[in-house]
Amino acid sequence: MPDLLLELFSEEIPARMQRRAAEDLKSALTNALVERGCVYEAAQAFATPRRLALHIVGLPAHQPDVREEKKGPRVGAPQAAIDGFLKGAGLTDLSQATIQSDPKKGDFYIAIVERKGRPTPDVIAEIMPDLIRDFPWPKSMRWGKSSSEAGALRWVRPLHSILCTFGSDTETPEIVPFEIDGIKSGDMSHGHRFLAPQPFHARRFDDYVAKLEAAKVVLSTDRRKEIIVNDARSLAFAQGLELVEDEALLEEVAGLVEWPVVLMGSFDPRFLEIPAEVVRATIRANQKCFVLRDPKSGALSNHFVLVSNIEAIDGGQQVIAGNERVVRARLSDARHFWELDQKPLPGYEQVAGTLLDQRLAKLRALGIVFHEKLGTQADRINRIMTLAQELAPMIGADAAKARRAAELAKADLVTEMVGEFPEVQGLMGRRYASLQGEDASVAAAIEDHYKPQGPSDQVPTDKVSVAVALADKLDTLAGFWAIDEKPTGSKDPFALRRAAL
Repeated sequence: MPDLLLELFSEEIPARMQRRAAEDLKSALTNALVERGCVYEAAQAFATPRRLALHIVGLPAHQPDVREEKKGPRVGAPQAAIDGFLKGAGLTDLSQATIQSDPKKGDFYIAIVERKGRPTPDVIAEIMPDLIRDFPWPKSMRWGKSSSEAGALRWVRPLHSILCTFGSDTETPEIVPFEIDGIKSGDMSHGHRFLAPQPFHARRFDDYVAKLEAAKVVLSTDRRKEIIVNDARSLAFAQGLELVEDEALLEEVAGLVEWPVVLMGSFDPRFLEIPAEVVRATIRANQKCFVLRDPKSGALSNHFVLVSNIEAIDGGQQVIAGNERVVRARLSDARHFWELDQKPLPGYEQVAGTLLDQRLAKLRALGIVFHEKLGTQADRINRIMTLAQELAPMIGADAAKARRAAELAKADLVTEMVGEFPEVQGLMGRRYASLQGEDASVAAAIEDHYKPQGPSDQVPTDKVSVAVALADKLDTLAGFWAIDEKPTGSKDPFALRRAAL
């Protein structure tokens, strides 16, 4: 049975959109085909930074013929009703209809409508323009001379070409002809932007994949991920190190490259004086690089793995050097923030207690709003302190420690480090609390009160941490229910379901 090969080639598709877009393409086209009677055997969608592709296996050559009965008006009905029935059924005269008797309702006209199935390429050509025009991108743009016209084509980035072919293994597949905004479908695709930019012909899926590989494009996201992680592990092993696995980063990086080339860089070991989590956050967020560690001690290494989209003639030395420069600059910033946060806070030097108390004083003084109907962050801290102190005896926790942990739990939000790297909130609070002599349970609760943040996250186990975590979540739930900000079927902006779970 024939197969369909489709490729929509454009400028860069954001990595975070690729998986969803590929599945949306598959769902939209296969559903439309099935609705028209074109049932298929299998379908697989693909995405790279510059293309969405779809391969549908086992389509019929034609739609099935259709025979259906259309019930019309009663015999003797007004002429307007009869004319509407004839037009809807495609008849020219009542003699082409039959009469069916119903013991309760009388005699009715019945039209037997028979439609011969159209060739499947014609069906696909009919579907595709509307599918492309109505594609559900979260964000899209218009471009070119027609961008100012009403109804101009919108796509995530400018759409350049469409490959669409249909046929079986025993015959030469045909081009499915259609056009949208001046872009005509064909059998041409394009390779890697820099390594093999020349266009090439492809009509079958196997031929298409092989020619893409020759043109330095790996079509499958999962295969790009395999290449990246395997090469990264090999490079790490060669240095006696271990890759710190990061599935979310791996998915993102695989969406940034069509031809992954894995390289290793390094930075000054003195930067390892910074907390390992901050080093990792810096390298991950700014350079999309993976960090490495010593497999025996678990200590972070001063090496990192980067993924390039080109095979450089110098073996990637300039690419590595460029990444090292940026990493060095960002780690210098992080070290500055780390050292600054451990110094007395200007203007709050007279505040009694630890340096976190000074940050807490700043947070209260700034009057940072938590929610316009629920007051400031300072108001929320007061509520959580009271709740944690009340809950502590119920679970066997020390009430004074629970209150102290709740008091400091949000103080790191105004530190320089968390201001630059929000993802380390809580963790930095724990670090600063430990450095400044707080009780170990209090320090742990500052980090753990945010947990669990998802189904795979750990649940707090220390009793003080449990008390503060419960207080934080109960305050959230009670507060937002009180102001009638409840989650709906599709929206939960304050993560109330997660807090409840």
